[in-house]
Amino acid sequence: MSRISMEALAGAINVIRAMSIAQKAHLGDELFQTQPNLLGSVIVLQRMGVSLAKIELALELLFVCYQSMKQSGLRWPLITEDDLDKQMARHAATVRFDEGLSPAQRQRALAQYLDAHPEKPLLAYVTGELNKWLAAIDPEATDNYVMLACINLVNCIAFTPIPKPAKRR
Repeated sequence: MSRISMEALAGAINVIRAMSIAQKAHLGDELFQTQPNLLGSVIVLQRMGVSLAKIELALELLFVCYQSMKQSGLRWPLITEDDLDKQMARHAATVRFDEGLSPAQRQRALAQYLDAHPEKPLLAYVTGELNKWLAAIDPEATDNYVMLACINLVNCIAFTPIPKPAKRR
């Protein structure tokens, strides 16, 4: 079951869409304080040759992901660079696995991956936004970096364990 409910995700989408540039800058500052590695995984795209216009999409998706985390009501631990690296390696292994499959096998593997994903609504939202973005842009080789970074955000959120609160005596 998702830790980020559909209601939390929908609320986050609405909050982010309604924000001014100044409010988004404040949210970016908050992100830097609470989840600097998630923010860094988007900011680094510029060093990889991604244009600022294309980084804007990744930043918007990060804001929705982060706001969803906040609206879930859970206390999220710091997502570390190791978490980012681990999820990127996991995703790369999944993609490599798919390369040797027939189209029918690939479809079944994708269905299994989606069915087993702990944050289905968040994954669906991010992949939907990425698909709309891909349909509207002039493709460049660096677009893969944007897509990987955004999927990695979702996977880090999905697979980061949340400590249970200490029991009161």
